[in-house]
Amino acid sequence: MSFANTTQRDDARRHALRVLPAPTPSAGLEAYRRERELTLAACPRKQANYTLYEQSSRRVAAPSYLPIKLDIENVSRCNFRCTMCSVSGWHKGKRADDLTLAAFKKLIDEQIGLVEIKLQGLGEPLLQRDDYFAMIRYARDRHIWVRTTTNASLLHLKGNAEKLVAADPNEVQISIDGATRPVFESVRRGSVFDRVIENCVALNTLFAAAGKTRTKMWTVVQRANLHQLEDLVRLAARSGFRHHTFSLELVDWGLNEWRAMNEAVNVEAELDPKRLMDLVYLGEDIGVEVRFWHTTETYSTHSPETLCPWPFERSYMSSDRRVVPCCTIGNPDVCQIGSTIGENNSMSQHWFGPDYAVFRRAHLDGVPPEVCRACYAKP
Repeated sequence: MSFANTTQRDDARRHALRVLPAPTPSAGLEAYRRERELTLAACPRKQANYTLYEQSSRRVAAPSYLPIKLDIENVSRCNFRCTMCSVSGWHKGKRADDLTLAAFKKLIDEQIGLVEIKLQGLGEPLLQRDDYFAMIRYARDRHIWVRTTTNASLLHLKGNAEKLVAADPNEVQISIDGATRPVFESVRRGSVFDRVIENCVALNTLFAAAGKTRTKMWTVVQRANLHQLEDLVRLAARSGFRHHTFSLELVDWGLNEWRAMNEAVNVEAELDPKRLMDLVYLGEDIGVEVRFWHTTETYSTHSPETLCPWPFERSYMSSDRRVVPCCTIGNPDVCQIGSTIGENNSMSQHWFGPDYAVFRRAHLDGVPPEVCRACYAKP
């Protein structure tokens, strides 16, 4: 086969991966829209900010609106040492102190533009115990859509599963990267497979009893579990999940050493789009909606419309109140925008400040920062 034919075949396969069905909220798009309408109706200032956002090109270095979405890292520590996650390289699995409940409330009150938050970053949020549930409840009382992620290892302790259901997050993603104990525990080091699955069954049972569909099983496809994709869908069904997303990429966290480690187990080039679509059909047969997350080389500098949307509508605040470009980086020690948020400055000042403007301008000028380039198509 000629080089040209091989290139065309690879391009066609990559395109097929990008057009696979993408995830939607577990509770449904209508529920997402309804919650957004409620939060906008409850706050005229939020409605005014959202109107500015909608009327903007959303591709300017100095936006006139506050971010409408925010990732908030409540803890930067974890009880697992997953092989593909940069947390496993931190001393004792911790980078910084937890975000306090008071700081969280202050942030939510100040950020009047928010319609959605993700409450989790690089760490296991349940390690914060009751403050974590209080954070969810505080945002939900304001009709802010709350998405969170957990490794499910602590749900059986101290009534955590019941407290999570009572806090009423809109979506709970649970990371399951193996269909059997050997695979799961080799990837998610420090875990106990049987305990995690038991906790998933219990949580799904509680949500079902409350008449809510909120959970989503999330699998990062990699060398260790490539042979188990079909079994993972079946495990999702047995565990009570109605939604299952396969992430088809391994990020580098903006670090060269992690790029090398994760490229060694990255199987994106080996993925067969037909096999992946067969997972969708398998899921349909057993009551699980299977979807795919794939952002590698998604964005392009060819036009403003194809730039990454993060700098223009969303931000990320770490547990030690430092602003990070996005969740793919997640660590302010790798890349931080501006100074640490404190008594004398705010998230809003950062968003409207010169450092963020310079960061956005780099994208608009077609030369995104080095840490961002993995998500952009090669020129």
